[in-house]
Amino acid sequence: MPAKTGAEYIARLKQARAAVYLDGERIDDVTEHPAFRGVVRSMARLYDLQYEKPDKMLYQSPTTGDLVGMTFLVPRTKEDLIARREAMQEWAYAHVGMMGRAPDYLNVEVMAMGAAAEFLAEDDPMFAENARKYYEHCRENDVSLTHTLINPQINRAKAQHEQNDPEVPLHIVKTTPDGLIVRGVRLLATQGAITDEILVFPSTVKKADSKEDIYSLAFAIPNNTPGVKFISREAFAYGRSAWDHPLASQFEEGDAIVYFDDVLVPWERVFIRGNANLSNRYFRETNAIVHMAHQVVAKNVVKTEFILGVALLLMEAIGIQGFQHVQDKGAEIMMTLETMRSHLYRAEHNAKLDRWGVMTPDFAALDTARNWYPRIYPRLAEILRILGASGLTALPTEADFKNPEIGPIVRRAMQGANLDGEERVLLFRLVWDMTMSAFGSRQTHYEYYFFGDPIRMGMAYFEYYDKDFYKELVRQFLRRTVKVAV
Repeated sequence: MPAKTGAEYIARLKQARAAVYLDGERIDDVTEHPAFRGVVRSMARLYDLQYEKPDKMLYQSPTTGDLVGMTFLVPRTKEDLIARREAMQEWAYAHVGMMGRAPDYLNVEVMAMGAAAEFLAEDDPMFAENARKYYEHCRENDVSLTHTLINPQINRAKAQHEQNDPEVPLHIVKTTPDGLIVRGVRLLATQGAITDEILVFPSTVKKADSKEDIYSLAFAIPNNTPGVKFISREAFAYGRSAWDHPLASQFEEGDAIVYFDDVLVPWERVFIRGNANLSNRYFRETNAIVHMAHQVVAKNVVKTEFILGVALLLMEAIGIQGFQHVQDKGAEIMMTLETMRSHLYRAEHNAKLDRWGVMTPDFAALDTARNWYPRIYPRLAEILRILGASGLTALPTEADFKNPEIGPIVRRAMQGANLDGEERVLLFRLVWDMTMSAFGSRQTHYEYYFFGDPIRMGMAYFEYYDKDFYKELVRQFLRRTVKVAV
C-alpha cells in the first residue's frame, strides 16, 4: 500500500487502542485525549505533507511500485542522500525542529537494518531475513515507530544481572516454538502513545558482556501486542490554546515507561536473541547510528534556524538589536547554525558506499555535531531567556486580551517597539514555551541527553577518534628538531 495520509494515521491509532496509561488511568482514545490530541494532529500533518509535496517526499517502491515515504529510501548515491535529507527537512520545518522523534528518525534506522541485514545473520540467517522483511513492511505500510534503548536507572554502579532485582530490566524469560517470551521494563519510549509499533534495541552507548545476554535483544512488535503497557509521564500539553502554548499544544510528544508482561515476540519479529556481542556492535557495524545522526543533524539545522529567527524578532520587538552584547549573543546563534550546516555539508559530500552498498555520510562530521549540539543547546535557550529578560515572567494569556475590561490595558502595557501588545505577547509566549515552560525545559533536557550521557558520549568519541596521524605529526617534528639541533 502507498504512503499513508494523516487521516489514515489517526484511524490506525483509534483502531489499535494500545494500552496507554496517563495519571493512573487507561486512555481509551489517544487521538482525542487532551494530552495527545495536539501532537497527533501534528503527526497527521507530517503524513499529509508527503502528498502535498510528492516530488520531494515520495518515491516509487522497488517492490510494489506504490509511492512510499522518501525517508525510507536506501541511498545509493550522494544525490539520493541529499534528496532524503531534503525530505527530512520538509518535515523538520513543519515541526520547527521541536519533535525529536518525528517518523524519519526511526525510518532511517529500519532502512539501515534492512540494508545491513547480513550482519544479523552472524547469529542466525533467520534474523537477517527478518530484518529485510521488517524494513519492507515498514516502508510499504508507512509504519510509525517508537523505540526503547535503555533499562531503568536502579543502580548504575552494577550490571543488570547484578541488580538487587534483576527481573526488572527487560529480559528473555524463555524461548518457545512460536518465539521469545520477554518480561520487564524499558525506557524511554518517546511517542509511545501515538505510534503503530515499538522497536526494542540495545543501547547505542552502554556496552554489555556475555553475562548480560538475557538482556541483549532486539525486536519489533505492534504497540497493541497483548501484555505491552505504556505508562506515560505527566503531559506538558495542558489543553490550553496554541496562542498560550504555541509549541506544547502542537509538539508535546510524550515519553513513556514500557512494561512487557510475558509478551510473546514472534520469531519473524526477532533481530537479536540474547547476544551481547552482537548488541554491542550493532549500531556501528550496520551504520544505523550514522543514518540516525544524519537525520538528527538535519533536524537540528532547522531547529537552530528557527531559534535564530525567534531571537532576531525578539530583539526587534523591544528595540535592543543595536546593543553590543545583544549582537554578540545573536552572533553565537549564527555561528552555531553555520557550524551545524558545515558538519552536514561535509557529512554528505564526503559520503561513501559502505560494505552493504549504502551511500553513508561521513560519520566523523556527524559524530562531532551530535556530540557538540547537546552541549551548546542549553546555551541557545539561555540566550533567548537573557534577551527576553523580565518580559518573559509576567505574560498575559489569550483570555486576558479577550476580556473587555482588562484587554485594552494589557494591549497597551505589552506593546513593543514595532508590535502591538497582542503581537508582542504572542512572540514572547513562543520564547517562554521554547525555554521556560515545562515543554521548554524538557526540550533543553532532551537535547542534552539526546543520544545518551554527554560524558559517556564524549568518552566514546575520544576512543574512536583517529589519533595516530596527530601523534605522528608531533613525532616527525621532534625528529626534525633533533636533527636541526645536531
